[in-house]
Amino acid sequence: MHEPSRPTVIARSSAGSLRPGARILLGALVAGALALPAACGGGGGSGTPADSTSSPLSAAQRSQLHLVTVEPDTFRASVSTTGTVDFDGDRSTQVMAPISGPVSRVLVSLGARVRRGQPLAVVASPDFASAVADYRKGVAEATNARRIADMDRKLFAIDAIARQEMQDAETRAEAAEADRDAALQALVSLGVDSASLAAVRRGEPVTAAGGIIRAPLPGILVERLITPGQLLEAGGTPCFTVADVSRVWVQAHVFDTDLPNVQVGDSAEIRPTNGADVYRGRVDNVGAEVDPDTRATSVRVVAENPGAGLKRGMYVQVTILGRSARTGLLVPSSAVLRDEDNLPFVFVAGDDGDYRRQLVKLGQEVGDRREIASGLQPGQRVVAEGALFLQFAEAQ
Repeated sequence: MHEPSRPTVIARSSAGSLRPGARILLGALVAGALALPAACGGGGGSGTPADSTSSPLSAAQRSQLHLVTVEPDTFRASVSTTGTVDFDGDRSTQVMAPISGPVSRVLVSLGARVRRGQPLAVVASPDFASAVADYRKGVAEATNARRIADMDRKLFAIDAIARQEMQDAETRAEAAEADRDAALQALVSLGVDSASLAAVRRGEPVTAAGGIIRAPLPGILVERLITPGQLLEAGGTPCFTVADVSRVWVQAHVFDTDLPNVQVGDSAEIRPTNGADVYRGRVDNVGAEVDPDTRATSVRVVAENPGAGLKRGMYVQVTILGRSARTGLLVPSSAVLRDEDNLPFVFVAGDDGDYRRQLVKLGQEVGDRREIASGLQPGQRVVAEGALFLQFAEAQ
């Protein structure tokens, strides 16, 4: 039989990209494989090893096989996984009712941008009258206690009373002033408007005023949970959620095998499933426990969110980029196939023109290339394009 021509070898660095126009149709390859002479599958004489493909190929068929030379390359390890978008817990909060009573008015609309301290709703509450009474009582008691303490100090100066009596009076005055200040703070916590609060402090009579629910931080009103007339319970009824959506958290799910390659401070790329934009972030926290259901660890990425394109609850693709570079053997992802046992292998070109299977252990995925942790040596040539054709030809 005529000796087949040597394969056309496209030698290149593993860091290079495949030759443009080298993509071939699987149908054409299958047709080429079926056209191989039946005698090529083996006949009399010595058998062919199970891990090699020694069938002679035509020059046209060999021209479709593109090889790369395996060489060490420097790269940064990356981890690709999925994640879920959530509000930044440091820039978002649920606003609870600070006062009990029915809602009189809701002052802002859903989606509105609010500033810190801005009124969100008015609550008609009897708590206001009670708080005013407590404050005025505290003012009176503090004033009287201070008057007595000042008088006792003068009496002690002329040896009219004992030192202990003077000190007791001063202690009572300080306690009364602390109670007064606490009553004032309780009044402030009701969210009373500044004009009514000033009137109370001056001792002027005030009409019944409503408590005000205020925004605790600047941001967007992303949830409104109350309506006019709804009865609120102080400290127990959630009313609104305010969030600064210019920055979000992405909870990525990283499996055990990838955890050694993830560290706090690593940069990350976040892509929505629609692939419209790429958002940049940084690993802020690596969870301390593994989810018993998914066997994954939660890794929190803090991402800038210009245009508010990342929404809470959105599923995204997350790529975490390692900070330290390392050297390893990389081959195009197209060179890696799976055998009947789902084990990864590549086709290695021999000096005699044959191609044999070589089982490999895979490492990191680096763009459109895969790291080969073991199974290959520098200088070997592997089939980067046309490997599927060889696998099919083996089966004939």
